[in-house]
Amino acid sequence: MFWRKKQMVTTPVEASPTVASSPEVKTEKLPGPGPIPELLMKYLVTQQDKSVDWVGKLLAVVRKSPKGEKAFDVRVFAGYEATEKRVNVKNYNSLDEHPELILFEGWFDKESKRVELEEKRVIPKVKILTREEIRKKIEELTEPGSSVFFYLSASPASGGPLGRGAAVVELNTKYPGKGQKKYILSAVPVKDLEPVGKGLRMFDSDKAKDIAGWIADRHQQSGG
Repeated sequence: MFWRKKQMVTTPVEASPTVASSPEVKTEKLPGPGPIPELLMKYLVTQQDKSVDWVGKLLAVVRKSPKGEKAFDVRVFAGYEATEKRVNVKNYNSLDEHPELILFEGWFDKESKRVELEEKRVIPKVKILTREEIRKKIEELTEPGSSVFFYLSASPASGGPLGRGAAVVELNTKYPGKGQKKYILSAVPVKDLEPVGKGLRMFDSDKAKDIAGWIADRHQQSGG
């Protein structure tokens, strides 16, 4: 006996639509902080009347700007302030969450040499005192425990208009006890223009002129 084979019927399969792969989005790798570009430094000094020494200590973070092939958005900040606030500024975007650190913000074009910067926060200027003026203020301390402070541009401390905290001179409450000096000098961090905490004790002295000399060497204009 013979059986007739069933005819195989092939059902056409509807072709699946081709899914176009989405183009890979490339994330721009932003550069880390660096010294102020020369073009910006010249602008801040000549157009904004800022101190060369101060501007030279600032840092800038940039990203490409749509305003031109060689144009960049820029944010300028003080590294010592970021350190004081324990903010790790990795790139331009890092300051999105810390706008209080931004001193200047805007853009510049390397090709056209055009610069547009907005001053976001003004650092107050400090009157720089002479060695003699500092000595006189120290000698005016009369009450044990009374103190006077001077902003510094160089010290182990941080913050303040000159960047490196303040020198606090205190009239020693234990003076003239045995082994005690009249004046105590400390380098103290500054926050909101005021010294905070005890800081680091530098040295003691009976002579106001010695204290004044140390301060005068570090009480130099470096602010805007």
